[in-house]
Amino acid sequence: MTVEEKAGQVLLPAYAGTDPAGQAATIERLHLAGSIIMGDNIPLGANGQADPAAMTAVNQRLSQATGADGRPWRGLIAVDQEGGIVARLGAPLTEWPTPLSYGAAGKAPLAKDAGRAMASELAPLGFNLDFAPDADVTIGPADPTIGARSLSGNPDQAGQLAVELARGMQEAGVLPVLKHFPGHGSVTVDSHQSLPVQPASVADLEARDWKPFHAAVAAGVPMVMTGHIAVPALEPGVPASLSAPTYAALRGMGFKGVAVTDALNMGAVQKQYPGGSAAPAALAAGADLLLMPADVAQAHAAIVAAVAAGTVPAARLDEAATRVATMLTWRGRTAAAAGAPQGAAPGSSGDTSARVSAAAVTVLSGPCAGPIAAGGVRIAGGSDQDRARFAAAAAKAGLSIGQGPLVTLVGYGGRPAGGDIAVTLDAPWPLAGSSAPVKIALYGRTAGAFDALVAVLTGKATAPGKLPAAVGSFPAGTGCP
Repeated sequence: MTVEEKAGQVLLPAYAGTDPAGQAATIERLHLAGSIIMGDNIPLGANGQADPAAMTAVNQRLSQATGADGRPWRGLIAVDQEGGIVARLGAPLTEWPTPLSYGAAGKAPLAKDAGRAMASELAPLGFNLDFAPDADVTIGPADPTIGARSLSGNPDQAGQLAVELARGMQEAGVLPVLKHFPGHGSVTVDSHQSLPVQPASVADLEARDWKPFHAAVAAGVPMVMTGHIAVPALEPGVPASLSAPTYAALRGMGFKGVAVTDALNMGAVQKQYPGGSAAPAALAAGADLLLMPADVAQAHAAIVAAVAAGTVPAARLDEAATRVATMLTWRGRTAAAAGAPQGAAPGSSGDTSARVSAAAVTVLSGPCAGPIAAGGVRIAGGSDQDRARFAAAAAKAGLSIGQGPLVTLVGYGGRPAGGDIAVTLDAPWPLAGSSAPVKIALYGRTAGAFDALVAVLTGKATAPGKLPAAVGSFPAGTGCP
């Protein structure tokens, strides 16, 4: 491959709008690794929902473009699909609760089933890479970015569940990505806006934030994402995604796969590395794949120029491009050896999603047996859709709406709630300040999650979940016996 071809192989850009023609032409011209699909790239049908057939056509066009220069492997078609608030593709695909649900449920086989089910709906649309699962260990309400995107506040549990989700995804033919090394769950600044600083020592990181990554590396995960977090114990003032000591630490764990940066157009990088300078800096530091440079042509030119000037050694570009090509070749061979994975129709995994929520629902305070609300309830809080889904679940279960104890729904970023029964639909932190005598963490706002909630309220099911992280005075592990 020429330097220009290798420089393209390490770039994975985004684009604007729903017409892929411009992106396909750019992929062909710059020999790019592929494309990430963001929310504004998803074609919508007349009903306002994602159009699976049109999405498949877009991905096929972009995938064809990656092979236009004769390379024998197809490139990456990627998406962010974690569940909860990070889900680029909505209905008609299955909606999933927050990843914190898996920690509350505490069932590794269920996490693997969910990873397989989620990926089995992505693969038939042409996606072969999902930037999930999130392996960050949340510290609770002081963590403004990850929150319920974390699997658990327990490092060992987070690692076990991340590995199982990743295994399930790979079984369905989709490459998983563990993120965000060296750990975004214990910093208090959002890297989308500015650069967080992780003040922990390497020993403290090894004991907490790095444990899930050790587990994932031992399990052979193909990709790890580095976050835009400065770690003074490694390299002061430099985002981990552009820091050579950070990549050395990751490789020191035995990781031999593809190290991908978080999006290079985020505030934590753009403020410090203007123009195209972030791409060659990250590559020189040890990144193999550079995600979403603000201007991919500028980034490509900067890499080619840096190799010519010697600021990025030619061998470093060779190593990065080889890792990406090797991963894609490996994926093609393993998929062929296993036979084409059986894809699933959009929306066909609702039962699995509901099982996750039913296993996760947690009662922090209130009755653990029998009905909490016998005949009827009143509803407050949440969004219009939340209240409508609650009402639909209640109607199926014979629970009337309009009279009885007041159920207050608390959504993403919500405030502590009063009423008789407070229910969090995302992270459970607002329950710490809630005055409601009954406190329930649901970790999701899907139809299946509301079915699980109503089953607990009516006494038709118990709440088996346990808090995966402390909530105020309620320690991790709180829940019904």
